Amino acid sequence: MPLVVYNRNGIYWYRGTVAGRRIHESTRTTDKKTAERIANRAEAREFKRDLDGPASILTFGAAAALYLDAGRSDRFLKEVLDHWKNTLVKDITPGAIKLAAIKVYPKAGPATRNRQFITPTVAVINHAATLELCTALMKVDRFQVPKKRRDEADWKWVEAFAKHAPKNLGALAMFGFVTGSRISNITSLEWSAVDFERREAVLWRTKNGHDHVAHLPPALIVAMANLETDRKGKVFGYSSRHSIKSAWNASIKRAKIRPLTPHSLRHGFATGLLRAGVDPVTVAWLGGWESAQLVVETYGHAMKDRTVTNRLAGPLLHQQPESASELLMKTG
Repeated sequence: MPLVVYNRNGIYWYRGTVAGRRIHESTRTTDKKTAERIANRAEAREFKRDLDGPASILTFGAAAALYLDAGRSDRFLKEVLDHWKNTLVKDITPGAIKLAAIKVYPKAGPATRNRQFITPTVAVINHAATLELCTALMKVDRFQVPKKRRDEADWKWVEAFAKHAPKNLGALAMFGFVTGSRISNITSLEWSAVDFERREAVLWRTKNGHDHVAHLPPALIVAMANLETDRKGKVFGYSSRHSIKSAWNASIKRAKIRPLTPHSLRHGFATGLLRAGVDPVTVAWLGGWESAQLVVETYGHAMKDRTVTNRLAGPLLHQQPESASELLMKTG
């Protein structure tokens, strides 16, 4: 049976039998949630010690403890753990995961259910599978997400915005466009992570759980270097992505440009590079996307250009575009 946590004279203990071995130990803590995590880790250690049929007793809680001990992200994991708790991993089927996503997020859209429940659930189980503690979930269907048009910024938009925005906000917009960084990572960026000599900035713990190094083009370095700051603390002076909203909207209104969100800068980064002929693998690497496939699925429309067939004729690539009538006249 899974380890059970109980209170004894104000201190939490755990006891139970794991893989045929009786366990009864103190967690040395008065906090129940901490005690439960310690018990889960103890249970996980027993699975690793005795691999004789671990899948039959491996709980999701124990699998999650192994996942976190490996340094994986705890993003969205709380709600997932609260739901599965001591459910045996072998009983968590693809169908059960989809039903649970609906139950945990009854009012959420398909993208949220996919991102905040299905993905972390599958990640925990498949990590345990790499330790040979259970069978991997090879295919879990996601909820279908309707495709919607993604408005993207371009350099002309960014320049117009910066001209009518506070200097720090204009530099922030430029940073978002030329690095493809997410707005939450931009507002969290500190001067200690910026290196003008190397032309780099390190964005800590991005959405996919990894640190990301962004290249700083010359125009961006100039904009950042001209910020009136002591170069301590946060680069752009905003506490979070929410704190820029009013100044952002006011700057758009003054500039009389299309109303775009800060995330449109990231869209513009991806579509701009793809239209410039940069391959999806490089775009994914530069912008911190998890895979080239994700870039293609999200921004593939930017690669649809019928005129690329001109390149098949070699020299035509270097000629100026001509009208159809002018080309026909050359045929005599």
